[in-house]
Amino acid sequence: MAAKLLLLFAVCRLIAIVGLTLNPTDLFRVGLDGHLNTDQDDIKSASTDFGKMTRSEPLAVLHPASAADISNLLKLAYESPRGFPVSARGHGHSINGQSQTQNGVVVQMSRSKTNPSVPVVPVVSENMMYVDVWGGELWIDVLKSTLKYGLAPKSWTDYLYLSVGGTLSNAGISGQAFNHGPQISNVHEMDVVTGRGDVVTCSLDHNPELFHSVLGGLGQFGIITRARIALEPSPQMIRWIRVLYSNFSAFTHDQEYLISLHDQPHSQKFDYIEGFVIVDEGLINNWRSSSFSPNNPVKISSLGAGTGGNVLYCLEITKNYHVGENPKTIDQEVEALLKKLNYIPASMFTTDLPYVDFLDRVHTAELKLRSKGLWEVPHPWLNLFVPKSRIADFDKGVFKGILGNKTSGPILIYPMNKKKWDERSSVVTPNEDVFYLVALLRSALDNGEETLTLKHLSDENRKILNFCKESKIEAKQYLPHYTTQKEWMDHYGDKWPQIYRRKMEFDPRYILATGQRIFDPSFASDPRSLW
Repeated sequence: MAAKLLLLFAVCRLIAIVGLTLNPTDLFRVGLDGHLNTDQDDIKSASTDFGKMTRSEPLAVLHPASAADISNLLKLAYESPRGFPVSARGHGHSINGQSQTQNGVVVQMSRSKTNPSVPVVPVVSENMMYVDVWGGELWIDVLKSTLKYGLAPKSWTDYLYLSVGGTLSNAGISGQAFNHGPQISNVHEMDVVTGRGDVVTCSLDHNPELFHSVLGGLGQFGIITRARIALEPSPQMIRWIRVLYSNFSAFTHDQEYLISLHDQPHSQKFDYIEGFVIVDEGLINNWRSSSFSPNNPVKISSLGAGTGGNVLYCLEITKNYHVGENPKTIDQEVEALLKKLNYIPASMFTTDLPYVDFLDRVHTAELKLRSKGLWEVPHPWLNLFVPKSRIADFDKGVFKGILGNKTSGPILIYPMNKKKWDERSSVVTPNEDVFYLVALLRSALDNGEETLTLKHLSDENRKILNFCKESKIEAKQYLPHYTTQKEWMDHYGDKWPQIYRRKMEFDPRYILATGQRIFDPSFASDPRSLW
């Protein structure tokens, strides 16, 4: 009874603020079985995100017990004369407040202390090779569930403590995307709650317009409550290799060659291909994980980085295998592939480790950063898709130009095959067969160094975007952030009419994901002024 009274109080507060035409005594017929919290700790948690650069305070946080809870909440918002915004939040790993909402309700999709169990536990179909998961499930928990059957999802993100719904709302990419495509290319079916409050099952064959809208849709068209993810037999071990380049052309040539091998039947190939940029002398012996421990430190000068601003490029590749396979066979396959590459011979590092340890490698780094107080800091990240034809210009203008010798975080760069992406999704990518992800994953630190401050790094990001614009490099932001609809229209380009039409069909009152700032809701004025 106490819990129901608290829930009643919270909803009555919401009704008073946003002016819902709902009698409080009707609340129990609405059927919210989860927890609708106005607790300040809950509000504070939902008001910020991993980026630590923006803050928006919701009126309440819903911890749903089912998709029906989310549906009922959205029906309240949709049917109310004044309405209120609703945003889904998974692990809160957004950068610019994309999962926040001002004066509305945040739906906390992932497990929490107040809602330790999620509505749907992962259910694996061994025969059909898929897993059904709740939209707020973290990928690390999906992996743990599927590995019990010797299976794993095909496509990943580098960091596994992200929610399924969160990554599918963006795309979900890592070093497997060149082969399997992004995570959104590996979904069979979803249950989605639209901005009207309708719970809809969708797939390629059933409600396909909603299916394609939601995948990469930045939360604009619905909240994913269940996703059916494609699986494959999981490898047990991986051979993890890193080699260095001083020549950018050789580096990109080898990356593009390696991703092309998957188009050749029966050819030997690597299973994961990424890369990153080293512009800081101090980073060269820190860019490895603890799995890489050379006896002697490496110096950029000793590797002949040349005159390009002492910039080095690291190619990161893996080969999957199973325990019991002949080690000589793995050695021969890896050696045959490496012989065709033009890296600096003295720079190779290699290690073998369990597949799950490799996939969860970033979490190990996270724990180290947390222990040093370096995790809960602002993260002015910038992620771009750069067309292959202009990646050399980007290197010259950004890596060897705009960036200084203090990066304050990894800079990833690796190619993907456009044909592995479904053009019907809501994601936009460069119009070339191959394009690169360039991810500047930097942290702002207040340690007395001006080059590491939030202002400096944010200014550098703006310089990079301006450089692309002035140089007519048709890059597209991944995890995009804009502040005006005109910028969003430019981002989507020819796809904008489709995005607008989808919004009008599935969220005509602009209730969902207002933190993205794509559409301004009709109730955008501060409802507190209505008191």
